[in-house]
Amino acid sequence: MYKLLIFDWDGTVIDSAARIISSMQKAAQDLSQPELTDEAVRNIIGLGLPEAIRVLIPGVDDSLIPQMRERYGHYYLGVDETPTELFEGVEQTLNNLKDKGYRLAVATGKSRRGLNRVFEDTGLEYLFETSRCADETTSKPHPHMLEEILEETGLTSSDAVMIGDTEFDLEMGVRAGMDTIAVSYGAHHVDRLTAYNPVLIMDRFPDLESWLVEKSLNRI
Repeated sequence: MYKLLIFDWDGTVIDSAARIISSMQKAAQDLSQPELTDEAVRNIIGLGLPEAIRVLIPGVDDSLIPQMRERYGHYYLGVDETPTELFEGVEQTLNNLKDKGYRLAVATGKSRRGLNRVFEDTGLEYLFETSRCADETTSKPHPHMLEEILEETGLTSSDAVMIGDTEFDLEMGVRAGMDTIAVSYGAHHVDRLTAYNPVLIMDRFPDLESWLVEKSLNRI
Protein backbone atom coordinates (compact mmCIF):
# COMPACT_ATOMS: atom_id res chain seq x y z
CA MET A 1 0.00 0.00 0.00
CA TYR A 2 1.30 3.46 -0.86
CA LYS A 3 2.55 5.72 1.90
CA LEU A 4 3.40 8.75 -0.23
CA LEU A 5 1.31 10.36 -2.97
CA ILE A 6 3.37 12.66 -5.23
CA PHE A 7 1.38 15.13 -7.33
CA ASP A 8 2.23 17.14 -10.37
CA TRP A 9 0.62 20.59 -10.10
CA ASP A 10 -0.39 22.19 -13.42
CA GLY A 11 -3.04 20.12 -15.15
CA THR A 12 -3.34 17.73 -12.23
CA VAL A 13 -4.27 19.84 -9.22
CA ILE A 14 -5.07 23.14 -10.93
CA ASP A 15 -6.54 24.06 -14.32
CA SER A 16 -3.82 26.44 -15.48
CA ALA A 17 -3.21 25.43 -19.10
CA ALA A 18 -4.96 28.45 -20.59
CA ARG A 19 -2.84 30.90 -18.60
CA ILE A 20 0.38 29.01 -19.35
CA ILE A 21 -0.43 29.09 -23.06
CA SER A 22 -1.37 32.76 -23.06
CA SER A 23 1.65 33.82 -21.02
CA MET A 24 4.12 31.87 -23.15
CA GLN A 25 2.64 33.25 -26.36
CA LYS A 26 2.87 36.82 -25.08
CA ALA A 27 6.46 36.26 -23.92
CA ALA A 28 7.45 35.05 -27.39
CA GLN A 29 5.66 37.97 -29.01
CA ASP A 30 7.46 40.49 -26.76
CA LEU A 31 10.81 39.07 -27.91
CA SER A 32 9.87 38.93 -31.61
CA GLN A 33 9.93 35.13 -31.68
CA PRO A 34 7.84 32.96 -34.03
CA GLU A 35 4.17 32.64 -33.09
CA LEU A 36 3.53 29.72 -30.74
CA THR A 37 0.41 27.66 -31.29
CA ASP A 38 -1.82 26.61 -28.41
CA GLU A 39 -1.02 22.96 -29.10
CA ALA A 40 2.74 23.54 -29.13
CA VAL A 41 2.64 25.21 -25.71
CA ARG A 42 0.25 22.62 -24.29
CA ASN A 43 2.71 19.94 -25.35
CA ILE A 44 5.53 21.34 -23.16
CA ILE A 45 3.49 21.84 -19.99
CA GLY A 46 5.31 19.99 -17.22
CA LEU A 47 8.85 20.72 -18.37
CA GLY A 48 11.10 23.21 -16.64
CA LEU A 49 11.07 26.60 -18.38
CA PRO A 50 14.52 26.38 -20.04
CA GLU A 51 13.72 22.93 -21.43
CA ALA A 52 10.26 24.08 -22.56
CA ILE A 53 11.69 27.12 -24.35
CA ARG A 54 14.25 24.98 -26.18
CA VAL A 55 11.46 22.70 -27.43
CA LEU A 56 9.23 25.60 -28.45
CA ILE A 57 11.99 27.56 -30.21
CA PRO A 58 14.40 25.05 -31.80
CA GLY A 59 17.94 26.37 -31.98
CA VAL A 60 17.17 29.22 -29.59
CA ASP A 61 20.21 31.21 -28.49
CA ASP A 62 20.98 30.54 -24.83
CA SER A 63 21.06 34.28 -24.18
CA LEU A 64 17.35 34.49 -25.02
CA ILE A 65 16.25 31.92 -22.44
CA PRO A 66 16.54 34.21 -19.36
CA GLN A 67 14.61 36.88 -21.25
CA MET A 68 11.84 34.42 -22.12
CA ARG A 69 11.70 33.25 -18.52
CA GLU A 70 11.42 36.83 -17.29
CA ARG A 71 8.68 37.70 -19.78
CA TYR A 72 6.77 34.49 -19.05
CA GLY A 73 6.92 35.13 -15.29
CA HIS A 74 5.87 38.73 -15.86
CA TYR A 75 2.67 37.57 -17.50
CA TYR A 76 1.91 34.36 -15.58
CA LEU A 77 2.54 35.74 -12.10
CA GLY A 78 1.40 39.29 -12.66
CA VAL A 79 -0.26 40.66 -15.76
CA ASP A 80 -2.20 37.75 -17.30
CA GLU A 81 -5.64 37.44 -15.73
CA THR A 82 -6.67 34.20 -17.43
CA PRO A 83 -8.44 32.29 -14.61
CA THR A 84 -6.75 29.35 -12.89
CA GLU A 85 -8.91 27.24 -10.62
CA LEU A 86 -8.44 24.06 -8.64
CA PHE A 87 -10.07 21.12 -10.34
CA GLU A 88 -13.34 20.05 -8.78
CA GLY A 89 -12.92 18.17 -5.51
CA VAL A 90 -9.19 18.80 -5.10
CA GLU A 91 -9.14 20.49 -1.71
CA GLN A 92 -11.59 18.11 -0.06
CA THR A 93 -9.89 15.04 -1.54
CA LEU A 94 -6.42 16.15 -0.42
CA ASN A 95 -7.71 16.80 3.09
CA ASN A 96 -9.41 13.40 3.17
CA LEU A 97 -6.25 11.64 2.01
CA LYS A 98 -4.13 13.40 4.61
CA ASP A 99 -6.66 12.49 7.30
CA LYS A 100 -6.39 8.86 6.18
CA GLY A 101 -2.65 8.97 6.88
CA TYR A 102 -1.21 9.43 3.41
CA ARG A 103 1.86 11.61 3.08
CA LEU A 104 1.58 14.14 0.26
CA ALA A 105 4.23 15.81 -1.90
CA VAL A 106 4.49 17.91 -5.07
CA ALA A 107 6.87 17.39 -8.01
CA THR A 108 6.35 20.19 -10.50
CA GLY A 109 7.81 21.85 -13.56
CA LYS A 110 7.01 25.20 -11.96
CA SER A 111 9.70 27.39 -10.45
CA ARG A 112 9.90 27.69 -6.66
CA ARG A 113 8.66 31.25 -6.99
CA GLY A 114 5.70 30.03 -9.03
CA LEU A 115 4.82 27.20 -6.67
CA ASN A 116 5.08 29.45 -3.62
CA ARG A 117 2.72 31.87 -5.33
CA VAL A 118 0.05 29.23 -5.99
CA PHE A 119 0.51 27.78 -2.50
CA GLU A 120 -0.24 31.26 -1.18
CA ASP A 121 -3.18 31.77 -3.54
CA THR A 122 -4.79 28.38 -2.82
CA GLY A 123 -3.82 28.00 0.85
CA LEU A 124 -2.90 24.35 0.25
CA GLU A 125 0.76 24.35 1.26
CA TYR A 126 0.03 22.92 4.72
CA LEU A 127 -1.18 19.68 3.15
CA PHE A 128 2.16 18.83 1.54
CA GLU A 129 5.12 17.44 3.44
CA THR A 130 7.63 18.47 0.80
CA SER A 131 7.93 19.65 -2.80
CA ARG A 132 10.44 19.90 -5.61
CA CYS A 133 10.49 22.46 -8.43
CA ALA A 134 12.23 22.40 -11.80
CA ASP A 135 14.59 25.26 -10.96
CA GLU A 136 15.88 23.41 -7.87
CA THR A 137 16.81 20.12 -9.51
CA THR A 138 16.74 18.34 -12.87
CA SER A 139 13.68 18.90 -15.05
CA LYS A 140 11.19 16.16 -15.80
CA PRO A 141 11.28 13.51 -17.18
CA HIS A 142 14.58 12.87 -15.36
CA PRO A 143 13.72 11.08 -12.07
CA HIS A 144 16.01 13.28 -9.95
CA MET A 145 13.25 15.26 -8.21
CA LEU A 146 11.45 12.06 -7.24
CA GLU A 147 14.68 10.53 -5.97
CA GLU A 148 15.25 13.63 -3.82
CA ILE A 149 11.72 13.42 -2.42
CA LEU A 150 12.20 9.75 -1.54
CA GLU A 151 15.53 10.49 0.13
CA GLU A 152 14.02 13.32 2.17
CA THR A 153 11.01 11.28 3.29
CA GLY A 154 13.03 8.13 4.00
CA LEU A 155 10.85 6.02 1.70
CA THR A 156 11.49 3.73 -1.26
CA SER A 157 10.00 3.85 -4.74
CA SER A 158 7.60 1.03 -3.88
CA ASP A 159 6.13 3.21 -1.11
CA ALA A 160 5.16 6.01 -3.50
CA VAL A 161 3.07 6.75 -6.58
CA MET A 162 3.50 9.61 -9.07
CA ILE A 163 0.27 11.29 -10.21
CA GLY A 164 0.29 13.48 -13.29
CA ASP A 165 -1.29 14.57 -16.56
CA THR A 166 1.68 14.51 -18.95
CA GLU A 167 4.09 12.05 -20.48
CA PHE A 168 6.86 13.84 -18.59
CA ASP A 169 5.23 13.02 -15.24
CA LEU A 170 4.67 9.37 -16.01
CA GLU A 171 8.05 8.82 -17.63
CA MET A 172 9.68 10.38 -14.58
CA GLY A 173 7.77 8.01 -12.31
CA VAL A 174 8.67 4.96 -14.38
CA ARG A 175 12.33 5.96 -14.45
CA ALA A 176 12.24 6.35 -10.66
CA GLY A 177 10.88 2.81 -10.35
CA MET A 178 7.50 3.79 -8.93
CA ASP A 179 3.90 3.23 -9.95
CA THR A 180 2.14 6.00 -11.81
CA ILE A 181 -1.41 7.33 -12.02
CA ALA A 182 -2.55 9.15 -15.16
CA VAL A 183 -4.88 12.15 -15.15
CA SER A 184 -7.13 12.17 -18.22
CA TYR A 185 -8.36 15.77 -17.91
CA GLY A 186 -5.01 17.57 -18.17
CA ALA A 187 -2.56 18.78 -20.81
CA HIS A 188 -1.74 15.53 -22.67
CA HIS A 189 -4.35 13.27 -24.23
CA VAL A 190 -4.87 10.08 -22.26
CA ASP A 191 -3.80 7.96 -25.25
CA ARG A 192 -0.28 9.34 -24.77
CA LEU A 193 -0.28 8.34 -21.11
CA THR A 194 -1.42 4.74 -21.40
CA ALA A 195 1.94 3.81 -22.95
CA TYR A 196 3.45 4.14 -19.46
CA ASN A 197 1.08 1.52 -18.00
CA PRO A 198 -0.41 3.62 -15.18
CA VAL A 199 -2.12 1.67 -12.40
CA LEU A 200 -5.10 4.04 -12.62
CA ILE A 201 -6.53 6.58 -15.06
CA MET A 202 -8.30 9.37 -13.17
CA ASP A 203 -11.16 11.13 -14.94
CA ARG A 204 -11.92 13.23 -11.85
CA PHE A 205 -9.66 14.15 -8.96
CA PRO A 206 -11.89 12.47 -6.31
CA ASP A 207 -11.44 9.18 -8.23
CA LEU A 208 -8.07 8.90 -6.50
CA GLU A 209 -9.55 8.63 -3.02
CA SER A 210 -12.21 6.15 -4.11
CA TRP A 211 -9.62 3.95 -5.79
CA LEU A 212 -7.26 4.02 -2.81
CA VAL A 213 -10.09 3.12 -0.43
CA GLU A 214 -11.11 0.20 -2.64
CA LYS A 215 -7.50 -0.93 -2.97
CA SER A 216 -7.12 -0.83 0.81
CA LEU A 217 -10.30 -2.82 1.39
CA ASN A 218 -9.21 -5.47 -1.08
CA ARG A 219 -6.08 -6.03 0.99
CA ILE A 220 -8.01 -6.80 4.17
